[in-house]
Amino acid sequence: MIITKTPFRISFFGGGTDYPAWYHEHDGAVLATTINKYCYISLRYLPPFFEHKHRIVYSLIENIRNIEDIQHPAVRAVFQWANVKKGLEVHHDGDLPARSGLGSSSSFTVGLIKAIFALEGKLITNENLSNAAIHVEQNIIKENVGSQDQISAAYGGLNYIKFLKNNSFSVSPLVLTSERTDELESHLMLFFTGFSRIASEIAASKIANFSNRQSELKTMHDMVNKAIEILQKDHSIEEFGRLLNESWMLKRSLSSQVSNSEIDNLYDCAMKAGAIGGKILGAGGGGFLLIFSKPENHNSIKKALQGLIHVPFRFEHSGSQVVMYQPNGL
Repeated sequence: MIITKTPFRISFFGGGTDYPAWYHEHDGAVLATTINKYCYISLRYLPPFFEHKHRIVYSLIENIRNIEDIQHPAVRAVFQWANVKKGLEVHHDGDLPARSGLGSSSSFTVGLIKAIFALEGKLITNENLSNAAIHVEQNIIKENVGSQDQISAAYGGLNYIKFLKNNSFSVSPLVLTSERTDELESHLMLFFTGFSRIASEIAASKIANFSNRQSELKTMHDMVNKAIEILQKDHSIEEFGRLLNESWMLKRSLSSQVSNSEIDNLYDCAMKAGAIGGKILGAGGGGFLLIFSKPENHNSIKKALQGLIHVPFRFEHSGSQVVMYQPNGL
């Protein structure tokens, strides 16, 4: 039995520039962090005593003989990519809902690939793990997804991630004092809107509009360096929040599907209650709302958004890990 634990992520700046359709022409960059909310994958060889060969347990239970009949797109694609021959049993559990803007799909893919390697007694580097997950999602499943979620899930931490035209990437951990990190964390709040969405569909609408939004995307790219400068130099932390607000206004312009009247109303309520900035995480359209505000205004914002679930969190720095390794099931 192998169990992997893979974090979800919060993307602060640069989202949109991590899509191949953008960075193959213009380069891209994001500032993102993983948080202490996780996707857990347990994997074991399935004894050959059943009519089915593979068993996959998530919100559904699939007992399957042939890989091509697996309904879960990531499991099917990873099994095909890994050329799985032996029967496998996969169980998934997550701390937070899927399709909510925290990169949960990529965390699942990263965690499953890492588990398959571990079950075979193999190590995989974070770079290769990231590239494998990107390949599975973009080329096998053919999802309209960017490339930052897989990297964040594999590496963990608060990182400056660059995407180059030659399809490579670099990961630079952001060096901050513990006091500055605590200050940033203390200004962040996470709320679940309750609206789930299909990220790939929203992303497709943004990608189709890239040629008409080059100025906005270049500005969003530039905001990554501005945000890093705010954090690393002697700037007021509130500048980070104001920049988040500017970024959200630009992100909304990328597609009519990024926001809606309900999301706009929630954001306005938070701002009137003392928020400085924020954004809908992920592709948009629903999921988790990130709010930046002074800690003394948190209670008033919770009251203003009392219909939403508030999710406390901290940053994490470990990335995807094997937390149980018993390859023989003993």
